Amino acid sequence: MIHQYRKKFNENFSQEKYQTFLDDIINTHNYVPKFKISETPAFIPKDLKNKLIIACDEIMAVINQDNFKELTQGAFFDPKTIVPNEDDNAKFIQLDFGICKDENGELVPKLIELQGFPSLYFFQELLGRMYRKHFGNVIPKDFSQHINGMTTKEYMELLQQEIVGETDPKQVILLEIEPEKQATAVDFFATQKALGIKVLCISKLIKKGKALFYVDENGVEVKILKIYNRIIFDELFQREDLKSEFNFLDEVDVTWIGHPNWFYRISKYTMPFLKGDFVPKSYFLSDLKEIPQDLENYVLKPLYSFAGAGVQIHVTRKMIDDITNKSNYLLQEKVAYSPVIETMDVPAKCEIRMMLLHNSKTNKTEIVSNLMRLSKGEMVGVKYNKDKTWVGGSTGFFEN
Repeated sequence: MIHQYRKKFNENFSQEKYQTFLDDIINTHNYVPKFKISETPAFIPKDLKNKLIIACDEIMAVINQDNFKELTQGAFFDPKTIVPNEDDNAKFIQLDFGICKDENGELVPKLIELQGFPSLYFFQELLGRMYRKHFGNVIPKDFSQHINGMTTKEYMELLQQEIVGETDPKQVILLEIEPEKQATAVDFFATQKALGIKVLCISKLIKKGKALFYVDENGVEVKILKIYNRIIFDELFQREDLKSEFNFLDEVDVTWIGHPNWFYRISKYTMPFLKGDFVPKSYFLSDLKEIPQDLENYVLKPLYSFAGAGVQIHVTRKMIDDITNKSNYLLQEKVAYSPVIETMDVPAKCEIRMMLLHNSKTNKTEIVSNLMRLSKGEMVGVKYNKDKTWVGGSTGFFEN
């Protein structure tokens, strides 16, 4: 997005360099990521960086309201989604913005979605490091993955502080459903290596009263004190074959690192409460008095779905009329992504995820990293970008 750096990167790119870059990522954890990694990072200009900061601040002002929990209590459509011992702050927040152009041709971020749930905090650090290692001669030294300018060392220390802290890492687990089969498994391996914690399937938990345990590689039962939760309920509810001694409704003596309730409070449900230049109009379908006539300018989203399932980008009146439980859907104004990243053929559109973390020492939620997805299809998802190059997962380097 900064022409001089984009031009230099593209001129210095080769398929051989890209393959060496991929091989290095694969060899780091002896694992081939299950998603496409883009050939290029993005270079984020200062003006867009400042707009992203303002947008995040405006959204966090809503989430930080004293009555936010009251506003979002309707997110729990089913009692079995309410987990006991909720804390006061969402530990992890992801804000996804499409990069667009305004009427003056200026770059602007537009919110697509938000989540109260962890993202690829550890893989993104690895990815940025690998772009630097293999393409460092064309990535400005004073550009940073971290919008606040923190160093990699400071970033990793912050993650260690918030996830493990003073607890024995052996008593901290990353909890998932069959983690080795997940598309994001590479992030779990990176997390395990960085923090020394156990990556565990929910089916492996042992429950004794209010205590949870797992069996380590030596056959010894280890008491769990903290859970870094990576389970999304939408997937869990689909897995009727999965057996576990632990149920999320159970009162257990653990500290949640990322309490599960924040996923429901923030992910999608918060959209209609947000206003501003960087937020598209969003409505609970059940609250609409009249259906807009220009439905071609909207997308229809289920509040609760896994990996974007059920999102309709070509909305019709019949689709809306056929929905029986309208309180479980959002009608959201479409965001027109702009093809702003020059590639070897057609320009790519991009989406940037601002990755936030609540710092328990400062009691502030701050932007700590980012994740980018490049696309040449109708949407960002994998199925819209098959057989395309210069698309997929990436990261942004911010102009100082």
